[in-house]
Amino acid sequence: MITPDLSVETALAQQTGGTMVAGMDEVGRGALAGPVAVGVAAVDMAVAEPLEGLRDSKKLTVLQRERMAVAIPTWATTAVGFAAADEIDAYGLSAALGLAGRRAWHQLVSTVGMPDALILDGNTMWLNTAPDDLVRSLEPVDSHVMLQTKADALCCTVSAAAITAKVARDALMVGLAAEYPDYGWDTNKGYGSAAHRSALNTRGVTEYHRRSWNLVPEEIQPRLL
Repeated sequence: MITPDLSVETALAQQTGGTMVAGMDEVGRGALAGPVAVGVAAVDMAVAEPLEGLRDSKKLTVLQRERMAVAIPTWATTAVGFAAADEIDAYGLSAALGLAGRRAWHQLVSTVGMPDALILDGNTMWLNTAPDDLVRSLEPVDSHVMLQTKADALCCTVSAAAITAKVARDALMVGLAAEYPDYGWDTNKGYGSAAHRSALNTRGVTEYHRRSWNLVPEEIQPRLL
């Protein structure tokens, strides 16, 4: 099994001549309801060592992720940004991911200052897709940015960011399930399970659904909850 390490982070610290390296990843891209979330985790490479238990968040059980979410803040400085369903509808998924990422980045920089480098999961610079008018007041991304595919499985900081974002978003969806119990968000976390899709066809969409995705037949569209 591949386990994340700090080899990419170490190389970036040496390349930039700095010590603080951050990793960033997103969750919730494919959900039908709820926000997208972006996590970021930064460590000081002058003292950091790999954190035991980090893995690709999708390879961990719920309990394992929750345990890691408790351990991660003792190892790294973290932040999570969200972009809501209505923002996804208004700006598109890519722009919403960028917006959530910039919100997470703003929180991080406001706490510990600007990292020297950032590892961004994927092969596109999605962090720069946020609408200009919504990010003018947020901290800029002035760090050296490296794109890395499968970074959540390779890089400790990105794995930590992904786990942090996943646990935070899951908790939010469990909370929303108490408001709308018919959709099963406490178990499906807003993704398209059979029970969720069945409820969409009988109950219609809520304000937490991504309505621009045409989730229900046209005749049900007016039945907004």
